[in-house]
Amino acid sequence: IMFAMQAQVFLIFAYNRALFVNHKHEKRMEKQASLNKQEILALRARAHHLSPVVMVGQHGLTEAVIRETETALRAHELIKVRVLGDERDERLLIGEALCAATGAQLVQHIGKLLVLYRKRPDDE
Repeated sequence: IMFAMQAQVFLIFAYNRALFVNHKHEKRMEKQASLNKQEILALRARAHHLSPVVMVGQHGLTEAVIRETETALRAHELIKVRVLGDERDERLLIGEALCAATGAQLVQHIGKLLVLYRKRPDDE
């Protein structure tokens, strides 16, 4: 029961965060198409040697984690995120919520590592 309540809180938080993103970010999310199988395989290969740049710790998905993920995605496009915790379903929910809040796409989920991708806009 506790896990279900935490999962709902994550999703509500991510949904509310996604509603309040700025207009420029909304346009970027609309333009971004889903990745095909070949693109996913290429991104997974690129991400293989990356180290995690964002960690989701004991406090879960916080505003600070979302800000750090935004900064890392702006700088690198392709990042690894380490999610601490033993519950697989909870890690998946955190990944989905993080993607919803940042406009990124989940490329891969292996154990406690998530690989996120968001194409850098041309104007940056």
